[in-house]
Amino acid sequence: MSPISLVARPLAVPDAGVGNDPWWVVVLKVLIIFVFLVVLTLFNIWWERRVVARMQHRIGPNVHGPFGLLQSLADGMKLMFKEDLMPKGVDRFVYVAAPVIVSIPAFLTFAVIPFGPTVKIPFTDTYTRLQLTDLPVSVLYVMAIASIGIYGIVLGGWSSNSTYSLLGGLRSSAQMISYEVGMGLAFVTVFLFAGSMSTWDIVQAQGSHQSINLFGADIPIPGWYAFLLFPSFVIYVVSMIGETNRAPFDLPEAEGELVAGFLTEYSSMKYAMFFLAEYINMATVSALATTLFLGGYRAPWPISIWEGANSGFWPVLWFVGKMMCFIFFYIWLRGTLPRLRYDQFMKLGWKILIPVSLAWIVLVATVRAVGREVDFQRNWLLVAAGIVALIAVITMFLPQKKTEDKSGLPDDDADFDAFAGGFPVPPPLVKTPSRSEEADRG
Repeated sequence: MSPISLVARPLAVPDAGVGNDPWWVVVLKVLIIFVFLVVLTLFNIWWERRVVARMQHRIGPNVHGPFGLLQSLADGMKLMFKEDLMPKGVDRFVYVAAPVIVSIPAFLTFAVIPFGPTVKIPFTDTYTRLQLTDLPVSVLYVMAIASIGIYGIVLGGWSSNSTYSLLGGLRSSAQMISYEVGMGLAFVTVFLFAGSMSTWDIVQAQGSHQSINLFGADIPIPGWYAFLLFPSFVIYVVSMIGETNRAPFDLPEAEGELVAGFLTEYSSMKYAMFFLAEYINMATVSALATTLFLGGYRAPWPISIWEGANSGFWPVLWFVGKMMCFIFFYIWLRGTLPRLRYDQFMKLGWKILIPVSLAWIVLVATVRAVGREVDFQRNWLLVAAGIVALIAVITMFLPQKKTEDKSGLPDDDADFDAFAGGFPVPPPLVKTPSRSEEADRG
């Protein structure tokens, strides 16, 4: 019997889940995930340079290796052998530990991401699930581990003994806290529909197809939550960009005002570790978006028509393809949109994303509660999602009401307010007489 038919048929043993693998299978999974993330980071750096160069009518890396694929590896080797400079007055222990604190959680978050179904390991008689481990609260585990990385950024900025680094670290902490709230609220509706916080269970819940009746015709749509919970999907996509400090939300690294943010005083391999963590976090949030909203490793339509599309090792290909679409979206945004102002960025998180998330959660919870009591079609939730998304888009384009200036003409005799314009302005050294004072003097 061929290995392909052996994998495609129903398993001879039931799915034992995770946690029951032999030790060598666990070590093999850890090694594969580590190598996959490192190689993916090298590829993403090259891909971003090539795509942005194409957008800007440049060539991009094309010297080292075929199509310049070894350029990222050459840059990594350069940073490895570069002189490691440490400024005076830094907290040495915290300064060195900060890049490690950022890098380790970036790898740990992939432990609960399912890459595929249960398969038979080639050349063995062992069956295993293509997932390192799973928890009843896997999504909360990802958020908790990802939150640890912010400590490395804040401590790196504080320990550098630099004002610019400190400001970049503080900005990053405020940014991560603000957008983690919106990200967490986007997950609530997924939990309500899947009935679980396990990443494996959420993928299985998206396996069934839905259909919507439009003008008397039944239109089939995937059971992905990106369609059924479209507002949650949009909120998560915006939040994941802010969570990873990527353009146009890369405020902690604003070159124009903060030099390079919390990275200002770092060089050599420490700088490379921050760089590595940023790109792995991109892959992490993309993999989480694929798992929660795009059916995980399940094949998209029309590939799903093939019976063997969701068996064997084929689902790994579908999963990586979906994840790379999100990463391309990251790159496209960086080459297209300008950086936002910090006040605009925080307003988007607190005044738009969070209120819309709360209203959407109330609507979804109401639909779920009503559906249990009466015969309620879930298709109406798609209609409600479209209405909410349309209202949100319209409100974003409505012009803000201008406040009337009731003060009239400026009063020359009024006391000087150094903070009137929002920024400290030193008062003039020589006070010029006003018109009224000149008239009194004659």
